[in-house]
Amino acid sequence: MMLAYIYVLLTGSFEKCIRITTIVPITGIQFSGKVSEICVAIWKASGTYTDVDAKSIDEFLYVFKDQNFPPGSSYLLTMSPHGALMITFSKDGKFPEAVDAVIENVKLGQAILEMMIGKNGVSPEAKQSLASRLLDLMI
Repeated sequence: MMLAYIYVLLTGSFEKCIRITTIVPITGIQFSGKVSEICVAIWKASGTYTDVDAKSIDEFLYVFKDQNFPPGSSYLLTMSPHGALMITFSKDGKFPEAVDAVIENVKLGQAILEMMIGKNGVSPEAKQSLASRLLDLMI
C-alpha cells in the first residue's frame, strides 16, 4: 500500500518540487555526481537506461559543474507535469523567477524523487517532511 502511494507521488502528472538547502559545503560536482550515479543505477536495475537518459545525465552534470553551495544555500528541483526538470539556484534563500536550466527528461525527475523519498530513499527527513505536509492537507 505505502509503495503504491509513493509510486503515485513519483509518477503523477502534477508539479513536484524539491528544495535542497545545504548544511555543510558541497560542490555542484559532488552533488550532481552522486545524484547521477544513483539515477543511472535505478534505471539500469529496471532495465530502462537509454542513450537519451545518458544525454540527460550529461546535461545535469554540466548544469551543476561550476556551482558551489556554502551552508544555507539552496537549489530547487521542479518537475513539471510534462516531464521537464527545472533547476534553480539560490545563494541567499530567495529564488528568482527564471530557472537556471531545464532538462527535458521525465525519468530524471522521477529518479531524483525516488532517490529522495522512495523505498530506499536517502533522506528520511524528506520523507518525514512530506508525510507531515500531506497530513496537514488532510486534516
